[in-house]
Amino acid sequence: MQHYFLKQPAQLGASVDLNSDISRHWVKVMRATPGDHAEFVDLNGNLFLGQLQTSTDEKTTVKLVENLDSKSEIPVNVTLIMGLPKQDKADWIVQKTTEMGVSEVIFFAADWSVAQWKGNRIDKKLERLQKIAAGAAEQSHRLKIPTIKYEKSLENIVTSFSGRLLVAYEEAAKQGEKSELRHQLGEVNSGDNLAVVVGPEGGISPAEIQLLENNNGIKVGLGPRILRTETAPLYFLAAVSTIIELNS
Repeated sequence: MQHYFLKQPAQLGASVDLNSDISRHWVKVMRATPGDHAEFVDLNGNLFLGQLQTSTDEKTTVKLVENLDSKSEIPVNVTLIMGLPKQDKADWIVQKTTEMGVSEVIFFAADWSVAQWKGNRIDKKLERLQKIAAGAAEQSHRLKIPTIKYEKSLENIVTSFSGRLLVAYEEAAKQGEKSELRHQLGEVNSGDNLAVVVGPEGGISPAEIQLLENNNGIKVGLGPRILRTETAPLYFLAAVSTIIELNS
């Protein structure tokens, strides 16, 4: 069943005019006809079963006929703080971490980032990444679309973050550290804020490690292998799902 996000609050029994993007995809691409059903998430994260009422060149109207229950969201708020990766890896990271349940992705200009985002291109990149997140959230039937941000300064991010701050540190893996990630995730409660810092291809610099430790960042290993920058967030989110979500 198709799954779409409305841009307004809604209530059971209401008739809603769909925007052109949803209408085009559901009616033109998926060939929906009156009487067909799809899932709709309103602006407040409420999930409804909607029935297509009418579709014309001017508008497409759906009636919200049933409240639905969903457990598709991880019970904690997970922020990925991601050093700028090279090439188009940001697209892939946003898409896959959205499917895995991330709440927010904040890219930052790491000391050892090769990639650079500059000037007015930043807004265009964020707009594209936000669309990728929306598409991935629809595909994975989520109730929330993650927020995608960019911050030049890692210090600004960590000093404003309130919650448990973990650092995916490759040196911890090299040194054989195996238990800290499991221990830290085991201490997290439903509704908590959790963040993980992942470095770019070059890793996290000593100065950044010092900054993170000064702001209560806790270094954790992600298993005994050295992971690519685009793989590490997925490992972390899989661990969150296994230790927190599937045990709740």
